[in-house]
Amino acid sequence: MRLPVASQSLLTLSRVLSAIAGSLRHHPKRVATGLAVLLLGTGVTAFGVAPLAPDAADLPVRQVLEAVQPFSPQSAKAQTDALADFNFKLFRTESTRSSDTTSALLRRLNIDDAAAEAFLRSDRLTYRMLDGSPGRSVTAEASESQQLLKLSMRLPGDDEQNFQRLVVERSNTASGPRFTARIETAPYTRSAQLASATVQTTMFAAIDDAGIPDGVGVQIAEIFSGDIDFRRALRKGDRFNVVYETLEADGEVVRAGRVLSAEFVNEGKAYQAMWFQPPGKDAAGVAFKGGYYGLDGRSRNRAFLSSPVEFSRITSGFSMRFHPVLQTWRAHNGTDFAAATGTPARTIGDGEVEFAGVQNGYGNVVFIKHANNHETVYAHLSQINVRQGQKVSQGQTIGLVGATGWATGPHLHFEVRVNGMQQDPMTIAKNSDVIPVPAAAMPQFRQLADGFRNQLQAAATIDQTRAE
Repeated sequence: MRLPVASQSLLTLSRVLSAIAGSLRHHPKRVATGLAVLLLGTGVTAFGVAPLAPDAADLPVRQVLEAVQPFSPQSAKAQTDALADFNFKLFRTESTRSSDTTSALLRRLNIDDAAAEAFLRSDRLTYRMLDGSPGRSVTAEASESQQLLKLSMRLPGDDEQNFQRLVVERSNTASGPRFTARIETAPYTRSAQLASATVQTTMFAAIDDAGIPDGVGVQIAEIFSGDIDFRRALRKGDRFNVVYETLEADGEVVRAGRVLSAEFVNEGKAYQAMWFQPPGKDAAGVAFKGGYYGLDGRSRNRAFLSSPVEFSRITSGFSMRFHPVLQTWRAHNGTDFAAATGTPARTIGDGEVEFAGVQNGYGNVVFIKHANNHETVYAHLSQINVRQGQKVSQGQTIGLVGATGWATGPHLHFEVRVNGMQQDPMTIAKNSDVIPVPAAAMPQFRQLADGFRNQLQAAATIDQTRAE
């Protein structure tokens, strides 16, 4: 008769104990410690051997049959041929250096291809790849034998909608490899970036510490320039949160785009702004322009900008002064903005170019006619970018700052005239008409404002996390 598993275990335990008892009579001290350990371990085992599942012998048994395909030389050859035809493609990216030659760049890209090197040296388009400009990203696609298959490089440009790339591509012909070069145009991919910073010394030091692009800082200063004096009114502990666009080309961030929304807290008072372009057209059939508005719906847009040069300082205002060239006291009927040669000068409002050329003391100068008998003057330019009769829009670059005419150094002399009489440009800008959000666009505006408000709150946590 077959005993249960538990009974068999107890019988075995009895036999072991009897053997230990015999040994104990001959070796009492040596066995004492071992007996205690054995009893503890056996006690645990006794509880563990209780049957918790059916006996394996009682489980059903099922037989599974599967046909195995016999070895086929044809199938093995097909797999071997497929592997032989498989080619690896290798990718590598390098940055150009000012001292680069064609062979040096290809060597860093791990390309060993005499035909490709000869083409790059002779093609009229590819010279732009090695024009001495460092830091440009060049990506190569090569075969496993280090032959060039495709080479691409993004080209610099000022277009904020599209970017260009130079592409060199290989094709194999009966007479040997053939290479072609072309310029492609592709749109930027846009995404939103959140950032936050606290002012400890200067605004731009805070921007650098937070890793925010300088161009974004310039825009923030421009947006809130009517509320905050960024040269004198900033205090330690002032902070700002910003949501801005990044422009990506081929998966790489190339530049910062427009500030989408921003909040600046100066001396405990918060100022907010967001970019909004109303859909549709005005009564004249002209598409509405985009601009900055407070999140409460109040417009920050005026008919005239406060400055024709972004984030510049005034060196001479609308007043009497000692003329540095004529060496006499006389009225200064404009405002001088300090800026380096080549800094873009922009029109402060929509209008039409009335004059673009050279005049005696003004040097290179542009006159723009605006509505309501307003006229603006931009003098001492190093370059003029518009022509007489051309329509211009607010913020458009009309030339570059210089020191032509009666100028002792590079700056922009700026005037505003109303009915032919010079007026203080700063007063004109502050008193110009506000451009409100069209009533029909308010529902869409409020919806976007709610989203921007949430994003700015999220941006604020970045600086808090960094501080912790």
